[in-house]
Amino acid sequence: MLVVLEKNASENDIQILVEQIESLGFKAQMIPGSFRTAIGVLGDKNYEIASALGRFPGVKEIIRVTKPYKLVSREFKNEDTIIKVGGHEIGKDFIVMAGPCSVESEEQIMTVAEGVKKAGAHILRGGAFKPRTTPYAFQGLGLEGLKLLKKAKIRFGLPIVTELLHVKNIDVVAEYTDIIQIGARNMQNFEMLQEVGKLKKPILLKRGLAARMDEFLLAAEYILNAGNPNVILCERGIRTFETATRNTLDLNIVALIKQVSHLPIITDPSHASGISSLVTPLSLASYAVGAHGLILEVHPEPQKALSDGQQSLDLKSFSDLMKKLSHYQNVL
Repeated sequence: MLVVLEKNASENDIQILVEQIESLGFKAQMIPGSFRTAIGVLGDKNYEIASALGRFPGVKEIIRVTKPYKLVSREFKNEDTIIKVGGHEIGKDFIVMAGPCSVESEEQIMTVAEGVKKAGAHILRGGAFKPRTTPYAFQGLGLEGLKLLKKAKIRFGLPIVTELLHVKNIDVVAEYTDIIQIGARNMQNFEMLQEVGKLKKPILLKRGLAARMDEFLLAAEYILNAGNPNVILCERGIRTFETATRNTLDLNIVALIKQVSHLPIITDPSHASGISSLVTPLSLASYAVGAHGLILEVHPEPQKALSDGQQSLDLKSFSDLMKKLSHYQNVL
């Protein structure tokens, strides 16, 4: 439920409303905006008991939010959420995050960082802790990988995004990175979602392998409900009956989420396709459908990559993609 306030509502009016909402057993959350200021009424109690709030001074109207997800919906907040990272505005500008699936060595990550920065990438991605389908695959360098990412950030001025694999590592990952990624396998790890919700650091939330849109948005709801509004959604492809590609990039959901949610949404064509030759056309399609950015896997020598080499662009291919994106931005 939303309690929309009159423009001339006083601080005293608002304080009385908040106290009344909380006395009824609900959580009150202020939702400032350019066109309206409202108080979100959150909780699992019967909302009928809150309907009398419309009689209080300073209240313009009461709006029932019909979606199961509240805080992430446009019913709660109609203005786009803009998340600032390293001077970039995610949700306003088209942002490209690029780098290797896994940090393998100092030489590798420095080569990639220099190359993607030169080509126009805004944020450096790289895995330090890797969730792998088989326990025999490369699991990442861990803390050493985080240190190398931080070193690359200092040298090339690129903010960092990396994945949090386990709640026990939350403090060290938060210390070294600018954006914490929650991978597809952890989309419904509710303990992890609540813990990153206690941070103010931006969170990149990837859609689960077979998650419906409402499940995806409800996962984001956990983070916002815990107090962190800085969530970036990522469509990374879902598992379907098709086996010709690794996953199926669901561009329908990108366009639809932009209608129903104020959160920024980017795509991951690398994991969606699993085939490097498909990354460029899917990236251009993502831009055309209105995605706010991309997260791409780039490796100096994909054929030698310790993980996901088959879906990684080399530096030249990435540079060519960035040139095509620049052309699209000028003509679309």
